[in-house]
Amino acid sequence: MNEGLFIKLEELIGSIYEIEKLNEQGCTSEVRRIITDHRSYLLKSAFKERYRKWLNTEAQVLKKLNTEKLISVPEYFGFILEKNSSHLIMSFEGGLTLTTALNRAPSSTERKALIKSFGEFLHQFHEKKPLEILRNSSDWLEEQLIKAQFYVENGQTEGSLKLLNHLKTNKPLSVIPTMIHGDCTTDNVFVIDGAVKLFIDVAGMTVGDPRYDESLAIREFINNPEDLAAFYDGYKRYRVTEEEFKYFDQGLYEFF
Repeated sequence: MNEGLFIKLEELIGSIYEIEKLNEQGCTSEVRRIITDHRSYLLKSAFKERYRKWLNTEAQVLKKLNTEKLISVPEYFGFILEKNSSHLIMSFEGGLTLTTALNRAPSSTERKALIKSFGEFLHQFHEKKPLEILRNSSDWLEEQLIKAQFYVENGQTEGSLKLLNHLKTNKPLSVIPTMIHGDCTTDNVFVIDGAVKLFIDVAGMTVGDPRYDESLAIREFINNPEDLAAFYDGYKRYRVTEEEFKYFDQGLYEFF
């Protein structure tokens, strides 16, 4: 960490006693725990242009949500923009990702309870009245396809033009939009006290198609009937069809 960044951090959060690089790192950023005399913070840093844009978006989402206090996300404390890097400061939350919790689950009973809690958490989120401050577009899917087109044209995605054209011509029937996380995998929800209670990595949080969240949520369980049943014990709004799952998880998600 350069001296200039260190000084800017102390201006935001006070005297820093320790900085610890965490074992669990994201694919698009570096994460560190910062300890001051009164609390701990999470510092999330991005260096590539695309990921810096995502981090800026995440900062704006957290900042908006901190005024509402209606969605369980980390608390926003600041955003620092440097010439070659961007840095988001948020609250450090005790707990672990659902991915890690499932890997450590000592029994199938505990595993199923964790998965069910994920379903319940997502169900409750999708049932909330959408916050207008999160709405970015009147047609979320069309906006995603436009972004996907840009990524294809600029070589920033593994998704192909052939797949994109297929998605454009085979869009599913529309549903009533809800708030969505936008990258709702087991890596992006936090387990606290034995249950899923917090969203992390919220750059994609907006108002959109809940089937996208649902499809990403079940992607790790789709080939395990017991795990899938545990999820739907908690998530009771709707069950995506095989075609919808493929469209969102094996189609649209390929571009992001």
